[in-house]
Amino acid sequence: MRTRIPVKEHTLVWLTAGMLTLPAGLYASSALRSPQERQQTAVMAGANEETRQEARSDADEAKRDREEARLEREQEKRDREQEHADRLEELYDDGREALDDDRYKEAEQKFGELEKMNGPQTDAALYWKAYAQNRQEKRDAALGTIEDLKKRFPQSRWRKDAEALEIEVHSSTGAKSNPEAQGDAELKMLALRGLMNSDPDRAMPILEKTLNGTASPKEKSEALFVLAQSGTPQAEEILARIAKAQSNPDLQRRAIQYLAIFGGPRASQTLGEIYTSSNDPSVKRAVIRSYLIMGDRARLLALAKSEPNEDLKREAIRTLGLTGGQSELQALYLAAASTEAKKEILQALFLSGDEQALQHVAASEKDVELRRAAIRNLGLMGANSQILQAIYAKETDRSVKEEVLNAYFIGGNASGLVAVAKSEKDPELKKKAVEKLSLMGSKEANDFLMELLQK
Repeated sequence: MRTRIPVKEHTLVWLTAGMLTLPAGLYASSALRSPQERQQTAVMAGANEETRQEARSDADEAKRDREEARLEREQEKRDREQEHADRLEELYDDGREALDDDRYKEAEQKFGELEKMNGPQTDAALYWKAYAQNRQEKRDAALGTIEDLKKRFPQSRWRKDAEALEIEVHSSTGAKSNPEAQGDAELKMLALRGLMNSDPDRAMPILEKTLNGTASPKEKSEALFVLAQSGTPQAEEILARIAKAQSNPDLQRRAIQYLAIFGGPRASQTLGEIYTSSNDPSVKRAVIRSYLIMGDRARLLALAKSEPNEDLKREAIRTLGLTGGQSELQALYLAAASTEAKKEILQALFLSGDEQALQHVAASEKDVELRRAAIRNLGLMGANSQILQAIYAKETDRSVKEEVLNAYFIGGNASGLVAVAKSEKDPELKKKAVEKLSLMGSKEANDFLMELLQK
């Protein structure tokens, strides 16, 4: 009969035999354990593996949550920046409208507020603020505002106009305002319109002088419109010169717009030259919007591919969507490298009304965030229930399924939400479906809620 060596003695045998490395797992060796111990160890190993799987799953979910939170923060930042830009543009437009309607006190207030926001239009705001002050006979205030503009923005394209205004303010110091001056200007513009129709050769030099002189913004704007409407080669040449920045930025952007509306066959080429040569984002945006007027998808697609400025690239992509450039956008989506670029293209596909392309992305795109974006746009388009049901049934990602529920809700699709609430095995998704039904207030939603209450 063999004598069993105790564990400690067994270990000593290994060590005294010169084997300096202790065999791994010796104490847990199956030779030293009973069947019950081995079974318990196997159960523990299975439990540990299940724990590890749960931990990995939790880690993956936490990682997804962090990524979603990061994307949401980035989107919120972009939204805030866009809101700020929209507010600046709104103030500028309101101020210009007040000037056109001779509401100079209101214009001064609008441009003063715009100046304090310190945005890209600050130099323009100072110029128009000084203009409004001068019209109210606040000569000293106007001169102070002009001096502020020249000091803060020595290279501003508004400087030339500001200096012309400064001369006007100095020359009118002490003079009384003439209420009949506006009526005279309107009569002159009517006369110019008539002359342009009957004898454009005589009218053209007068219009050009008005545009290059110290006429009011309203007079210059009307003169530019009369010029653009004529459609003559000489008029288009003058229009192109103004569009190429031989005037203040406001007049330049208006000239760009008129080139798109009234310009001849060379207008698109001229606009392309203006875009390439300009460093002013507002001018470049004016050109992009002019391509919308012209329906020039080829140039918009080229900008969407090659424009290095991300804001302008997004503007080109959205504008391409507004022109209905669905095939161009689909090709652009396939070639896009970043998720953000693809999300912008999905938004443009929504603007173009391309529901089929959005369905394809929602059903086959590997990127979860892009699938969600496509489904969100489908909801805004009011996609039919069968399409969303097919996407929901195939989807395995919880966040995407929740986006389908949101799409049902946005589209007022109670039947889709009822179907999920009845068949979904996941209690959280079922709960979300019922929550959305409780907010809809439709007959179908209320009937289902009553059905739940009667169970």
